[in-house]
Amino acid sequence: VYEAITEGNRTVPIEVWLYVLPQLIARIDSSKPLVNKLIHHLLIDIGQQHPQALIYPLIVASKSIVHDREFAANRVLNNMREHSHTLIHQALIISEELIRISVLWHEKWYKGLQVALEQYSTNRNISGMIETLEPLHATIEHGSTTVNERKFLDSYGNDLTQAHEYIRRFQQTRDQNELIQAWHLYYQVFTCIRTQLANITSLELEHISPRLTINCQNLELAVPGTYEPHKSSITIRNIQSSIKIITSKQRPRKISIKGSDGYEYVFLLKGHEDLRQDERVMQLFGLVNEFLLTNDETRRRNFTIQCYPVIPLAPNNGLLGWIAQCDTIHTLIKEHREKACIPFGIEYTYAREKAPHYDRLPLLNKVEIFQNVLNSFEGDDLAKILWHKSSNAEIWLNRRSNYIRSLAVMSMVGYILGLGDRHTSNLMLDRISGKIVHIDFGDCFEVAMIREKFPEKIPFRLTRMLCKAMEVTGIDGIFRMTCEYVMDVLRKNRDSLMAVLEAFVHDPLLSWRLLKNNNNNEQQSTTISKTSSHLPEQQHYQSHLSIINEEDNEHESTVGEKIQQQHNQESGQVIRAVEIMNRVREKLTGNDFHREQPIDTPTQVELLIQQATSHENLCQLYIGWCPFW
Repeated sequence: VYEAITEGNRTVPIEVWLYVLPQLIARIDSSKPLVNKLIHHLLIDIGQQHPQALIYPLIVASKSIVHDREFAANRVLNNMREHSHTLIHQALIISEELIRISVLWHEKWYKGLQVALEQYSTNRNISGMIETLEPLHATIEHGSTTVNERKFLDSYGNDLTQAHEYIRRFQQTRDQNELIQAWHLYYQVFTCIRTQLANITSLELEHISPRLTINCQNLELAVPGTYEPHKSSITIRNIQSSIKIITSKQRPRKISIKGSDGYEYVFLLKGHEDLRQDERVMQLFGLVNEFLLTNDETRRRNFTIQCYPVIPLAPNNGLLGWIAQCDTIHTLIKEHREKACIPFGIEYTYAREKAPHYDRLPLLNKVEIFQNVLNSFEGDDLAKILWHKSSNAEIWLNRRSNYIRSLAVMSMVGYILGLGDRHTSNLMLDRISGKIVHIDFGDCFEVAMIREKFPEKIPFRLTRMLCKAMEVTGIDGIFRMTCEYVMDVLRKNRDSLMAVLEAFVHDPLLSWRLLKNNNNNEQQSTTISKTSSHLPEQQHYQSHLSIINEEDNEHESTVGEKIQQQHNQESGQVIRAVEIMNRVREKLTGNDFHREQPIDTPTQVELLIQQATSHENLCQLYIGWCPFW
């Protein structure tokens, strides 16, 4: 079999494998020797002919904490060094420095101290707290290499070193007073960093990464996400000296790279976030676009999904192609209401006045309050935004049509994918075309429907405000027609979609996500229920100190228990993957509503629209999702 597959691979053009590079890299450390050998030789062949395509995903694998994976990736990298030494050297510098600037020392300590404080005070997990703090101390003990890092040490180095000494003494003596002394210092640093970060809105490249300023000009390396086979590579000329920080919870950076073609390529640089699932979702969207472009009806109406480059740099860092001229629905509504002097969260406030404990109400009472809110406010903000931002009726009509079509396309594709968490900060509106663009694909395969708190009941977002921005017939026009056309195309191409999605759910790098229970999505929303920082205030901190006199009774699992836990997790992943594929198959064959016979496409679309617009379903969503909108 191995010989037959090897021979078959020789007949496949090497460019074909570029479309499934993430899947090949995910299996680079396969436990099956022949599979491992096959992938190794295939990656070497790709590296010889298309090193620009392979270099970024291979570097990510080489940073893995799994030894076999790291070793396998470095074997391929070492082979590539024989013919692409300069390219690899440049890629390593770019990757390392972008990772460095994606999360500065201030942010590492801010997040680390936040986690450690939670472990220490709430969970009483002192050993976990120490495990969180040790890597942070190791980072500063290695010394600084940039102006920004030197300033950090000047400001906080002495306090952190002293706090670390208290922790070491505690480990030797188990004296709780040592912990108290350490946390007085840690909390002092913690509050100072919080204040400092709030005032930083931009960064100068020379202060945070002099190597990118000095060593990264006129490179051989292609601009991330631009490589295409049989075309001249657009290489990196330089990186813009000023980097903007986006004011959100994760504080991503807006970074601009000038290409050899003279154009600026703008990216969102993200830390603390695994982008590998987003990368796979973009693969799926690319395949769906091919199906839509090969169908006469959908091609004629220009039904496509807007895609953008996703380039992981490490397991928790990466680049996203910047979507130009787009704003989130959340931002647009906020700006519109400010100009119109309408309180931003007026629906939310009204609901709280009627029912202070809305989230705890029985379903019938929630529905009553929900309908009361809808009857009290127009909910036509988005419709007015589309009208006000159009210079004439022709442009408005074109934008509105694009808006409806793009919303319908992603509603159907998102349903098949099981895409959740579609709050107003995850939907963007293109200011020029009017198209809806989705971002953040962390919740796929209906994980949002099985979480413990506020499980979603809807297949896609189709709230009143989205419907009111449509034509006079609402959903019974372009929207419904588009949904039916797109679902029909997806059902006709179900075998290809199933193959891609099956590789997705069985991906060893992503399968752990299938079991995650997203209990904290409601807290992470950036919508109208925004809370202030999760950091405790001083009096809250003082109350935490009272619990440290209780012994840390945490007890480590035995080796046998850990092996059993791992086995149970792997079994759970396999079972969940089978469930997911069965569910996708039901959707693509019209069996998702469990009728006696498979339903046709129009009936399926009608039932989905009913689910998405049901007040019973919408009123159960967490407030931050903005179901009133």
